[in-house]
Amino acid sequence: MATFEDRLEDVAAEAAAGRRPDEELPRFMSVRQVARYLQVNEKKIYALVADGIIPASKVTGKWLFPRDLVDQWLLESSHGGLLADRMLLAGSDDPLIYRVIMQIANEVQAKALISYTSTGTQLGLSLLARRRADICGIHWGPAEESRQRHPALLRQYPQHHDWVLVRGFLREQGLMVAPALAGSDPEELFSRDKQWVMRQEGAGSRRFLQELIARHGLDPASRRGSTRAYSERDAASAIAMGYADVGIGVRAAATEFGLDFMPIGWEAFDFAMHRRMFFRTLFQKMVDYLRGSECHRLAQKFGGYDFSETGNLVWPV
Repeated sequence: MATFEDRLEDVAAEAAAGRRPDEELPRFMSVRQVARYLQVNEKKIYALVADGIIPASKVTGKWLFPRDLVDQWLLESSHGGLLADRMLLAGSDDPLIYRVIMQIANEVQAKALISYTSTGTQLGLSLLARRRADICGIHWGPAEESRQRHPALLRQYPQHHDWVLVRGFLREQGLMVAPALAGSDPEELFSRDKQWVMRQEGAGSRRFLQELIARHGLDPASRRGSTRAYSERDAASAIAMGYADVGIGVRAAATEFGLDFMPIGWEAFDFAMHRRMFFRTLFQKMVDYLRGSECHRLAQKFGGYDFSETGNLVWPV
């Protein structure tokens, strides 16, 4: 008996050849129509919707399935993913990752699509769950707790059964401080006359700051936010341009923008992805770059990186 995956690959082959099993189906299909299109029962379609796997929208209480997006989903799902010439990286920001992605993009030129959008950890995972991204960079607390925290974060998404977590590197986290305030006492930075860069909800850096405040018994109301940033480098840029005095971030971002840095601890930067993505050439190329001497020389200039676990499978183990 053919499996569900076998039937998907048969339909995907039809879509790739420009032929459809049923040419009379509308552009936006109902549950019954998409079930017939995929040659499965309606109960399976509802299960795919509940898990956020198949592209669908709910309109006036009814599920509709854009036929073009269903075709694209089929092509991506079959034979290990036909779009192997694409790597869309979302999630947390990092100055070194940004440069590695640019190097790979310059190397492959128009042979592949490579992009990096800094959305923050939780939004990046939501994009990964909806197949809007191929890989998500995450950081969520101290390095020594990452092997428990990061898998726990992934388990919040129904798709986590198909995901793996790969170690990128360890990096030093702390406070990025305007040069004029270099050498300030930490408590002084939390005084009401200091302007802070605020990070968005769901960002790993925001979580890091919240835990810092709780651990040291600081008054969160004493911080005065002057601007909001949506990435590590965005936060560092705001301080460098004089819009704020201090913000949470990594040493590399502080170095990049000529800021003072007050170290607090180390965190793990990991990559979450569908297990098929792990074997793709573009991802393995990125891991090779991170392990390479050129990347390590750049990391030494930035400061605050540790590559001793790069490429290791963190979860599942």
